[in-house]
Amino acid sequence: MMRLDGIAAFVATAEAGSISAASRRLGLAKSVVSERLAELERTLATRLIQRTTRKLSLTENGRMFLPRAQRIMREAEEASAELAAHSGRLAGPLRLSAPVGFGILHLAPALSRFLEEHREVNLSLELDDRFVDAAAEGFDAVLRHGAVGDTRQIAKRLAVSRRLLVASPAYLERHGSPRSLAELARHHGILYTNREGDWRFATENGWSVVRPKAALRVNNGIVMRDAAVAGLGITLLPTFFIHESVKSGALVPVDVGAESEGAELFITYARDHGASAKIRALAESLRRSFGDPPYWDSWDK
Repeated sequence: MMRLDGIAAFVATAEAGSISAASRRLGLAKSVVSERLAELERTLATRLIQRTTRKLSLTENGRMFLPRAQRIMREAEEASAELAAHSGRLAGPLRLSAPVGFGILHLAPALSRFLEEHREVNLSLELDDRFVDAAAEGFDAVLRHGAVGDTRQIAKRLAVSRRLLVASPAYLERHGSPRSLAELARHHGILYTNREGDWRFATENGWSVVRPKAALRVNNGIVMRDAAVAGLGITLLPTFFIHESVKSGALVPVDVGAESEGAELFITYARDHGASAKIRALAESLRRSFGDPPYWDSWDK
C-alpha cells in the first residue's frame, strides 16, 4: 500500500527539481527523502524519477503519476484543514500566487491581517506576472488581475478598480494633452506587454480600441507607472497602481472624452480542487481589507 509520506516526497521532489530542495521544503534529511522515494517506487513497481550525477528528471510513468499524486496531497491537506475548520480553526499550508506589482503595493498588509486572524495557517506567497496555472503548478489559489479565460479555473471577484489615462505634467507640457481618442492615438504610450487591445474605451458606437505609438512595453504595472512619472508617455493603469501618484500630483489624469474599461481582481482556484475553508476565509479577509469600493478608488472622494 502506498504511504502518504512517500507521495509527499515524490511531489516535493518533482516540483522542487531536486532531492536537496525537496528535503528543505519538507524539513527532512536528504537520506530520508531518498528512502521514501525508493519505497514508493518499490510499492508501485516502477521507476518514477531518473537520477543521474548531474540532474534529476521524471520518467514517463513519473510524469503520468505526478498530477494524481499532487491531487492526493491536496486532498489530504484539505481533509486535515476541513477537520480543523470544523473545530473552529483554520490550519495547515496555503500556497498563493499573485501579480508582482499588486503584491508589492497592496498584499502585505492584507495578508498580515489574515494571518493575524488565523495563526495556524502556513502561507506561502510567490509573486509572478506571468499566467500561473494553479492546478499544474501546485498552488491552492492565484490572485489574477483581469479575465481568467480558463474553464478549469473557478474565479471569485475580490475587488474592482477604475483605470485612468495618466501622464506626468512635464510630458503634457511638452506634447500637449489629447482631448479625443484620435488625438490620443498620436501620442507616445507606455503599454503592457502582449496586450495590443488593452486600451479600450466606451463610446456611443460601442467599444473603441486605441493603439498609440509605444514608447515602452513592459509586463509590470509599477515600471509602467514610474515610466509615466519620468515623462516617457501616457499610460492606462488601474488606480491601485497610480492613486498615490495622482494624489501627489506626480501624474495627472488625461480626459479624452471617453471612459476606459475598468479592471477587476479575482482569486482563482482549480475547479477539481474546490474552494477550501482556507481559500474562502482568505477571500473574505481580502475583500474586507480592500473595501467596497476599494480604498485605491476612494482617494479622490
